[in-house]
Amino acid sequence: MNIRKLFYLLLILPILFVGCKKEDVTEPTPQINEAEELIKYLEANGDYLNTAAPAVTDAATLYADIQSKPDKIHVIDIRTQADYETKGHISGAIRVDQKNIVTYMKGLTNWSSYEKIVIACYSGQQAGMCVALLRMLGYNNVSSLKFGMSAWNASCATSWNQGTGFGNNYTNFVTTPVDKPAAGNLPTIKTGKTTGKEILEARINELLATTSALPFDDIKIAWNTVTGNLSNYFIMNYWTKTDYDKGHLPGAIQYTPKSDLKLSTFLKTLPTNKTIVVYCYTGQTSANVATILKIMGYDAKSLLYGVNIMNYDWMKNNGISNWFNPASDVKAYPFVTGPNPK
Repeated sequence: MNIRKLFYLLLILPILFVGCKKEDVTEPTPQINEAEELIKYLEANGDYLNTAAPAVTDAATLYADIQSKPDKIHVIDIRTQADYETKGHISGAIRVDQKNIVTYMKGLTNWSSYEKIVIACYSGQQAGMCVALLRMLGYNNVSSLKFGMSAWNASCATSWNQGTGFGNNYTNFVTTPVDKPAAGNLPTIKTGKTTGKEILEARINELLATTSALPFDDIKIAWNTVTGNLSNYFIMNYWTKTDYDKGHLPGAIQYTPKSDLKLSTFLKTLPTNKTIVVYCYTGQTSANVATILKIMGYDAKSLLYGVNIMNYDWMKNNGISNWFNPASDVKAYPFVTGPNPK
């Protein structure tokens, strides 16, 4: 090769190198499993589902607290404006729409100064949903009024009366156990957020922005809807194993409270392609559990009033103590009528 050819070759090589250079490629954003990120966040930050749920305050305790330390107690009433004003409410209780419960709490800048913030509804179940949402957000002094305003005074609400609060409407309970299915995948949720805290807030906003008249309408399910076609649902008995063995809905699968709904235990045995119906004794607990599962991405429902409405006498006769007793649970505490206090 002569010098002139070598000279031209040296000129061409850099051009060929540049022309063949790999183009810059933007690396894709790593995909995260939002449900897993959310659940890990919840378990690392209080794990309300597996520690304190359901956070409830009974009427007698609330009344005593209001008498002894009124400045340390804050009561929120989430019933309708009409019922709040005409049927009566706890003196000083602030009425808030369910959909606005998180907004209200964010605006309550001194929330941490209260020993208790108690949410009252009709039966305790709607309030249970609100408490679950707020507890997941870190408001750890919030609880629901057990059995709602029906427990405060019989004149305030009628949810827990003989006709609708409890009965013996479905007595076909069985003792045959049903094994949990094999573990599968977590639900798929897509908020576009990347941190557990952001995903949680987005999921709660989605629930509260529902087109239903009340957010709780997306959580509740009636007993006769479930028993009318049991195979349509994955039925979760959220009781102790001891009580489950005494009797349960046909096909119901037992999950032990505060232990079985973790990533490290049996949470992944829940289906992602079937409606999960959670039932407990009176609906106080299942309202909390179904709400949290809903936020995690499951299609979860709380069976209204629990077994209390399906098989009341059976609960009493089988030594199950967690039932509504109108003789002792309905108090006669004073209440007021009229609009929200200024």
